[in-house]
Formats: sequence, C-alpha cells, structure tokens
Amino acid sequence: MRDTSGTKMPSKRAASPFSRLSLVIAVSASAILSVVGPTHAAPAKDPLPADIPDYQAALNAVKSTEVHNAVCRFLRTPVPTGNAGEPVQTIPETAEPCQGLPVFTIKDPVALNEITPGFVAGTAKPLPTEAIKLTQLVSSLSTTVNGRNATVMLAPTQGGGWHLAAVRDGDSDATYASKATLGTLVFTEPQIRGWYQLKLTTVEPLNDQARQGLSGQASVSLRAYQQLVKARYADKLPGSAYDTTGYSSGYSLQREVDDAPSSTLLLASGSGAALALAGGAVVLRRRRRASTH
Repeated sequence: MRDTSGTKMPSKRAASPFSRLSLVIAVSASAILSVVGPTHAAPAKDPLPADIPDYQAALNAVKSTEVHNAVCRFLRTPVPTGNAGEPVQTIPETAEPCQGLPVFTIKDPVALNEITPGFVAGTAKPLPTEAIKLTQLVSSLSTTVNGRNATVMLAPTQGGGWHLAAVRDGDSDATYASKATLGTLVFTEPQIRGWYQLKLTTVEPLNDQARQGLSGQASVSLRAYQQLVKARYADKLPGSAYDTTGYSSGYSLQREVDDAPSSTLLLASGSGAALALAGGAVVLRRRRRASTH
C-alpha cells in the first residue's frame, strides 16, 4: 500500500495515542476538585484532532484524489448479495470513476477505539489507558450518494502517516465514533459490533448489540465489563486453540488483501461490504459477520 505521508512517526509504543484517555482521567480529577473547593485552572477545551498522531497526514489522505476515486468506485459497484457460490466479479477500471455521481466530500476522520487483547485476557488493569486503544480512523461522507453512504477507514502506515485500509458500506462506525465528548471515550467491541461510551470508569451502551453485551444493564463499571469480555473471548484470542482450529471470529483485512491479485479490481461476496486497497488494486469484499460460536 502506498504511504500517504513522509512524516516520521514515533515508535510503535509511543504512537499509540492516549491523549483522550489521559483526558478522561484528568477530567475525573478535576470533577473531584470542583466538589472540594474552587480552582483557578483555565477552562477546559475540546480535545483537538491533533491528539491523533500524524493527524495532518490523515486529513491529507481523506482529501486526496486517490481516496475520493476509491470511494467512487465503491459507490458505483453493486454490493454483493452474499449468496453462496456467487462468482467473483472484476470491477472495470475507469479513467473518471466519479463521473456522473453526485458531488460529495469526505468528512474529517475521527478515532476508532477498540478493547485491547490484554484487557480481554484479564492481564491488563481495568483502566482507560490499558483497556482501550486506537486502531483506525474513520470518516463518513458529507451526503448520501444515490441512496448509499460509506465509511472510509484509515490504518497507520509503518514509519508514519495513515493510508486507506478500506471503504465500508454505511456510516455507523463514523457516527458512533463521533459521539466522543470532552471527558468521555467511545469504543467498540468488534466481535459483536457493540459500541460503548466510557465515562470515567463507567461503561454505557450506545447500540442494541452493546446493550445485549451488558445483559440489558444501563451501565457497568469498567472492571465489571472486563469480566464480561474475558468470559466471552479470553479463550478465543489469537494463538488459542479456538483460533488455530479455524473458529476465530472477525477477519484479517491484511490476509484478504495479500490474497488479491495486484493489478485487478475484484468483487467478492460475504457480509458487511468493504473495499480495500492492495497496492494498485481495489478489492471489494463483504466482511464476515463476527461470531464467537
């Protein structure tokens, strides 16, 4: 995949952005102080996009002609039905992929946070900085195009910057990710497509899948939530017998991309349509629904 920025990035450990996570803790302390007595601290400001490493590179990516054209190709291609045995189709190359489509822009990217493997395994403490990590950036479109919307997904580029990882049908990822506010975090439990909001150390569901994941509870502590996900997935992490015998949930975008021809555009079936770049190729696949069996 092509690097969209020459900007150098800190080491992998330093590159994991926890500015918003630190803000959650800071707001907690500020709230306690406000109860004890007045403070003279400056008014809090909304978190800046710069909290995300190499954010300018991310902006450059979503505003680039290459990404815009990739979205146009996605929107011009019928979504696979997911029927068994549906043949792989080649998406024809076009010199002007956006010609004839309504004008649209791609919104500024926002953070997509997920629970960490250590948190799931129970080896990480139930703290925001250890429970949640930034994995991708997501952007939705400024308007629907012929009745469809899409989400642009960016992944960090090795050595710095961000690149297009996929274009997915619908805009729910970006919609939920955008609900983060000052002093709160939004994160996903990708195995069930559950979205949650973390307020200090309290987890609240944002969609039906998350409510089911909390067994109908309106909120739980981060510690209690850790026990729930540990029970669900601790024995299904990468490298486990569950994983190595082929029952692991989710999908590996990299494996799908590596398997794709380097010079053709393919359309394949599955569920959860996604368009991924593989070198010069664009691959449209339906993402398998996550299952924990």
